[in-house]
Amino acid sequence: MLLKWIYSKLTAAYLYDSLLNTEQKHHVLLMLYQKIVAENSSCGTFALYSLLCRHAGLSILPNQQAADEKLSEYVTEGSADTWRSSALKSFFEKHPRFRKGLLIFVLLGTCMAIADGVLTPAISVLSAVSGVKLKITELHENHIVIISCVILVGLFSLQHYGTHKVAFMFAPIVTVWLLCLTGIGVYNIFWWNSHIFHALSPIYMLKFLKSTGVEGWISLGGVVLAITGVETMFANLGHFSPLSIRIAFTFLVYPSLLLTYMGEAAFLSKHHEDIERSFYKAIPETVFWPVFIVATFAAMIGSQAVISATFSIISQCCALNCFPHVRIIHTSSKIYGQIYIPEVNWMLMCLSLAVTIGLRDTSMMGHAYGLAVTTVMFVTTCLMAMVMIIVWKQNTFTAVAFLLVFGSMELLYISACIFKVPEGAWIALTVSSIFMAVMYIWNYGTMKKHQFDVENKVSMNRIVSLGPSLGMVRVPGIGLVYTNLVTGVPAVFGHFVTNLPAFHQVLVFVCIKYVQVPYVCEKERILISRVGPKECGMFRCILRYGYKDLQQENYNFENRLVSGLVQFVETEEQTASKATDFCGEFGNSDIEAFDSSVHTTTISYPEEDRARCSCDIQVMTSDIGRVESFLLKDESLQILKAKESGVTYVLGHSYAKSKKPSSIFKKFAIDVVYAFLSKNSTEPNILMKVSPTSLLEVGMIYYV
Repeated sequence: MLLKWIYSKLTAAYLYDSLLNTEQKHHVLLMLYQKIVAENSSCGTFALYSLLCRHAGLSILPNQQAADEKLSEYVTEGSADTWRSSALKSFFEKHPRFRKGLLIFVLLGTCMAIADGVLTPAISVLSAVSGVKLKITELHENHIVIISCVILVGLFSLQHYGTHKVAFMFAPIVTVWLLCLTGIGVYNIFWWNSHIFHALSPIYMLKFLKSTGVEGWISLGGVVLAITGVETMFANLGHFSPLSIRIAFTFLVYPSLLLTYMGEAAFLSKHHEDIERSFYKAIPETVFWPVFIVATFAAMIGSQAVISATFSIISQCCALNCFPHVRIIHTSSKIYGQIYIPEVNWMLMCLSLAVTIGLRDTSMMGHAYGLAVTTVMFVTTCLMAMVMIIVWKQNTFTAVAFLLVFGSMELLYISACIFKVPEGAWIALTVSSIFMAVMYIWNYGTMKKHQFDVENKVSMNRIVSLGPSLGMVRVPGIGLVYTNLVTGVPAVFGHFVTNLPAFHQVLVFVCIKYVQVPYVCEKERILISRVGPKECGMFRCILRYGYKDLQQENYNFENRLVSGLVQFVETEEQTASKATDFCGEFGNSDIEAFDSSVHTTTISYPEEDRARCSCDIQVMTSDIGRVESFLLKDESLQILKAKESGVTYVLGHSYAKSKKPSSIFKKFAIDVVYAFLSKNSTEPNILMKVSPTSLLEVGMIYYV
């Protein structure tokens, strides 16, 4: 695999002199290879970063618990830490600035991948459509741009139907496209120059770089499209097995690449004047239009894949608190992970149209695309080297060798792409910089908000002792107070009872958090514990999701929660003696420490029981006499009666303000940018699909 990866780069570098301006005609194929696997591979930066966070304590949001490490997906290496891994962990622990720098580095790779999602539809469609100008010479450049824009608008307008609507066309179109390119390549080789096979020798690459010097090095920034997408097929292990990927690459993709480029080089060896549009001119006249149609469909399929990948990236960023909340729509009830984000879709469409209309040059778009892709590759390589030391416990020599071999080649291409910044690569830098600013400011504001909640937690003893003086009353029903805290009582609840000294008979603090694993199985989703003394009737429910999980419950959450509470109080008696000893050891002043420390129960539901969950609760709450026959305890009956009275969702509506002595940059970031993002992000009640009749919002201002 490694030799094929390196060999593809050497061959592409040799062919540069023939492909100086023709890579724009081949990028449809090349990017298509990459985008087939984009849904997993483009998201690899955050996946690797989450793996490092899990093993090195580099948590994005510090709300992790020891109970999270007991998750079945939370697997760590069995071997003990080496001195190298321990030293690297200690380094990040002692230097918070480097932890912040690592996050920025990860955001750079992620934002470059999003910039790729902007550039790929524009460059793919424009390049495919521009081929028609060879046959219709009177067609003006403006007409090409207009046709491309119409196709782009249609492509983005179809996204809400979901990927599965066009998935059945994916394999046939890709197969036909590869076979077409292979046939055209073989035809050109035997018709124009059968000695082009000598190009397979990497010696010619060395001679080329030696003779051209600095110019040859800078030229790599233009040929980078010839190597992007070749090796990323091996990153799609999440969709296919390693064997199937090796077979597809060895017997179809890689031979097609070599034959295509060698065929075009053979054509150019006899037609130097046709370098501008060599790809379409090298197509035999009799098959031009069929190949043109297949190329257009391939461009649309490749664009469809990268758009879906961008949706997946944004979804993971939202889960890790690095992007404002957006509404995620599930487009398939059978295939997991197929999503559609309206706001992101129209944003990508506007940016792609702006790039298409503004540049009108696939060569300039190619320079931007090359910089974006090579940056993502380099970031992934660096993170992988860290994973080798911290997670896999490999020796330093192996990790450094890996970084030098792959990172040096990627840096070589990045350095060449930097010289293309004035020629279009600035587009990638601009788009990624905007997204980086948005992500970092949102993450910064979220962290400060969490810090404010932690520092302003309400003492449970304080609320209980002040209850009579505040005139607190308990109203019928169940109150669900949403918070990011996994321990303690959130400040929003204290603000609520101060202004309205009454709360529900049963109170549940609900925390939705994302764990540093891709997925959390359903039986480990809910973690229930008691808050404060038993007579207070307060509980905590922690909903745990992986960063690839989607908040889509296929059954009623309220009924599931009530069932979990009943199960919790019924099993709590079994640990009553242990809990009593614990409280006696720490005293009454440590009631908060008692929260989620002893009576913590993971509510699991076998697969066959989930469908009956909603029906069981309805039967239990509709006939209390029948419930008593189940020998439920008094507290269980109280919970069921409270469910009959209704469920109210209490959500905090926080407003961030910068402190007076803050710098002008911080004031701008918090008071302007973060406030704008908060105002325009999707409301939590919409994300959770809470009925307006059951919603109660509590406004608060916190200063950072």
